[in-house]
Amino acid sequence: MNDQVITSTRILFVDDSKVLLKTASKILSAEFDVVTAVDGQDAWVKLGQDHSIQVMFSDISMPNCDGYELLGRVRTSDDAGLNAMPVILVTGADDDETARQTALDRGATDFLNKKYLSSELLPRARAHSKYQRISQQLQAQSKLDPLTGLANEQGFLDRLAQDIAYARRHKLDLALLRLEIDHLPALYEHLGNRVVEPIVLRVAELISGRIRAEDTAAHIGLGGFAISVPGGQLRGVESMAAGLQAKVAAMPVEVGGKRLAVSLTTAVIGGEPSEWTTAPNALAHSAAAIAHHRQQAQAEREHARRLAEEQAARELAHRQAEEQAERERARRHAEDQARRQAEEQAERELARRHAEDQARRQAEEQAAREAASREQARRQAEEQAAREAASREQARRKAEEQAAREVASREQARRQAEEQAERERARRHAEDQARRKADARKSPAAPQRQAQGRMAGVWGGLHAFWQRQRARMARWFRKLSGK
Repeated sequence: MNDQVITSTRILFVDDSKVLLKTASKILSAEFDVVTAVDGQDAWVKLGQDHSIQVMFSDISMPNCDGYELLGRVRTSDDAGLNAMPVILVTGADDDETARQTALDRGATDFLNKKYLSSELLPRARAHSKYQRISQQLQAQSKLDPLTGLANEQGFLDRLAQDIAYARRHKLDLALLRLEIDHLPALYEHLGNRVVEPIVLRVAELISGRIRAEDTAAHIGLGGFAISVPGGQLRGVESMAAGLQAKVAAMPVEVGGKRLAVSLTTAVIGGEPSEWTTAPNALAHSAAAIAHHRQQAQAEREHARRLAEEQAARELAHRQAEEQAERERARRHAEDQARRQAEEQAERELARRHAEDQARRQAEEQAAREAASREQARRQAEEQAAREAASREQARRKAEEQAAREVASREQARRQAEEQAERERARRHAEDQARRKADARKSPAAPQRQAQGRMAGVWGGLHAFWQRQRARMARWFRKLSGK
């Protein structure tokens, strides 16, 4: 049994390192058939060409298409076998716990660090190949989708074939409702399996709550569902589809504290089942109807977008016209205001000039009054100065007259004093002569003393005469100088 596993299990190992590819091939080739790829794009091509690959190991950091992108392509594939394939991401990052959580959130089956490759690669390959083999065996035996509990694609095709045959035999109507969750692959790429799986499960629950016991619902692909409605009328099935669309649109889905909008695209085909050759053809026809509806919805959205853009353009033009008119009104208002301000400024300027002229005239009148006042004060000062000069002149003349009288009085007193002195000298001279005569009579030297006395008297007379002449000259000089 083990030899059968070794020879039948094919493992794809993806890495851009030739050394690591050679090492992994050497480790795995003893028990498995190993296929290698140099990057994600190469691996995706080989997965499309070789449907016998059951397990894939992929490096995360690679050129062209990295491990996360390759994982997203596998998990969003419409091929149920490829969609459920075990994918083990391999990394050489030091922060392997963060890388592990990211890989698992994005839908990886397992995670392996390159530093444990030599010891962990073969045991992981054995475990996952065995799990894949058992899962494929169980899925082959079961017709239920393991995620939603609804029928899988093969189970739905089997039941649809039975419904078609029954409707043909009994000439009954048969309706096929196809539903697709919009943009689910993109959501899977950006948010991972932890966000997508709850959305799929919630939609599956809503579908299960709306179908009858004789209806069959199936989960087909990542976000696709199909419902076979035996005896269903198109209008009733379309009403059910509209109700499911409304419930899904109102379904609360929050990511990072923000509400995520989820929507369904639906398509209903029905009528005489004789037109449906086989169940796969009917399912393919419903898929084409979904694609057509999506194109119509896209065209309607595009048309609505163009209408919205045209409406927005008209509104923008209207707003621009209103804004232009408002700017024109504002400009005119500003011009009127500026004109009024200019007129007010001109009036203020005229008032200012009038005030300046009035102030100038007042200043000129005040200056004239001040000049007249100064002139009057000058004349008064000149008159006062003239009166004072006359008064000083009169006082000077009076003083000169007084001085002249005083001089005359002093001169008179001086002459009287000189005359008195002259009489006194004459008296003394007479006394001296009389004394000399008396002495001469008494002494033989008397003549000589008399002669000396006479000489002394002459010199005394000359000296007195000189003193009187000096006094007269001094008085004369004083008169000449005006003192």
